[in-house]
Amino acid sequence: MIWLTWRQFRGSAAMTAAVLVVLTTVLALTGPDLASRYATGITACTRDDTCARFYDRFFDDHQLPFLAVTLVVLVLPALIGLFWGAPLITRELEAGTHLLVWNQSVTRGRWLAVKLGLIGLTAVAAAGACGLLVTWWSDPLDRSAVTELAMMAPLVFGARGIAPMGYAAFAFVLGVTVGMLVRRTLPAMALTLAVFVAIQLAVPLLVRPHLMPPVTGTFEISEANVGGIGISGDTGAAHVMLRAAVPGHAGAWALSHELLDPSGRTIAGVGEEGAVKVSTTSGSCAPAAGPARMDACLAEISGLGYRQRVTYHPLERFWPFQWTETGIYALLTAVLTWLCFRWIRRRLS
Repeated sequence: MIWLTWRQFRGSAAMTAAVLVVLTTVLALTGPDLASRYATGITACTRDDTCARFYDRFFDDHQLPFLAVTLVVLVLPALIGLFWGAPLITRELEAGTHLLVWNQSVTRGRWLAVKLGLIGLTAVAAAGACGLLVTWWSDPLDRSAVTELAMMAPLVFGARGIAPMGYAAFAFVLGVTVGMLVRRTLPAMALTLAVFVAIQLAVPLLVRPHLMPPVTGTFEISEANVGGIGISGDTGAAHVMLRAAVPGHAGAWALSHELLDPSGRTIAGVGEEGAVKVSTTSGSCAPAAGPARMDACLAEISGLGYRQRVTYHPLERFWPFQWTETGIYALLTAVLTWLCFRWIRRRLS
């Protein structure tokens, strides 16, 4: 039974292995140079106190490959569910070959167990190797990434660490389950993709933020959490454009942020492009002072008592979140596996 399953699956396995070999070769050849450039840049910017500019420049220079390898890891589990999971049973049902196997002293349970075990473990191993390899390669870029692409950010988190293993296992068994219920390959593939994508969108929005109680902190207004500032000559107001950044907590995942006035109340009036108006009639931000220097103007705004309040998850929670979310997907995989065995014994013929 193992030999037969392997013969049916060896084409897909060979193609996946070839892709992983190419990816491993490219990342292994470029990873050490990337880490060396990062180390050299950090050493230089520490002497000149210009590390913020170095981070921006370094990430911008490598942003395209960073997004490319991240996308590969994000897409891989979906492809496993689509092309490995969904056709696994439906192909046998449509061709009727399952009946031949069942009449050769092979029980339904053993037939399904071999298929799920052999191909499922291969899928998990491929996704795990890809995820950990990309995590190693992108480490310098993860350290210098902008807030929206930091390691805890929803887009990047799912392409790092061990989470891709959980996604791959779930996507594969989801495809098998849908295939057994639908019994048609193309509808099963379409439904598997739709359900998996929906869950992958729902978990970062509805589940992951609540895996641990978030932290709320209040921070001074500075270049670390302001994306831009403008001065209105008519109203004498500074337009502060806040960023979802957490000063002093690089790589944190900001869930929400708001600007507080000197009395501690939330400023509700938000203008164009997310800018918040702050009244300033004198000092570096005053229209009569001429072109404003951003650092001096922000120091004035901070001196007036304006603050940013951020609700966030710090980067230190990355691995606890990885293990917890992977465990959730493992539990979902176990439930779907139980459903497959129950269905094949009582309903499938």
